[in-house]
Amino acid sequence: MKYQLHLAHLYGDLLNTYGDIGNVLALEYYAKQMGVELTSEIISLDQLFDPKKFDIAFFGGGQDYEQVIVSKDIQHKKDDLITYIEDGGPMLAICGGYQLLGKYYIGAHGERIEGIHALDHYTKSQDNNRFIGDIVIKNEETGQTYHGFENHNGVTFLGEDERPLGKVVSGHGNNGEDQGEGAIYKNVYCSYFHGPILARNGELAKRILLTALKRKYPDADFSAQENLTIKPTY
Repeated sequence: MKYQLHLAHLYGDLLNTYGDIGNVLALEYYAKQMGVELTSEIISLDQLFDPKKFDIAFFGGGQDYEQVIVSKDIQHKKDDLITYIEDGGPMLAICGGYQLLGKYYIGAHGERIEGIHALDHYTKSQDNNRFIGDIVIKNEETGQTYHGFENHNGVTFLGEDERPLGKVVSGHGNNGEDQGEGAIYKNVYCSYFHGPILARNGELAKRILLTALKRKYPDADFSAQENLTIKPTY
């Protein structure tokens, strides 16, 4: 049987400052190894997000100007995105996408920019400072180690029902204080990792793809995919 998954790339035409589209390409690459055909579609300004149409969602980051535009438009998609998330829909959100899923973030000029309150975190800004550099974290549930590169002014604090994607081994993470990086809520995975994250961390990509497969094909046997050692992208 040929499995098929359809991905929503949220604002893929606006939020791609750090080459985060590479996460979509990485998912396609890993999906082929797992016998899965992954197709993608950009959902951007003035377009509806249909929570029943998509099996995976990806939400990247961008510069402040684009993110402000997105922050206004995404309010019209808020209810459908929350429906998708609460129903267990898998999503990967990076940097600005991560921030906009939360309550709010503080922009470069001190303005409060509303998120969609799908997740319970919030983000403040640093004065004349950024967290930049290589970062390593360990997911304490799976024991997996993730490597990446962070570049963010925002400092994010998790809320109720959220847990970090990993504990910081080296680097700064969400806020440089609590040793957490990223967030997990239901099947949503958030991170400040650029690079893109999935190119270097195939096990996380495999986890997202398996979640989507089991959700779409609940009666199928995915033991072969679970036991597959996926080949890295480099």
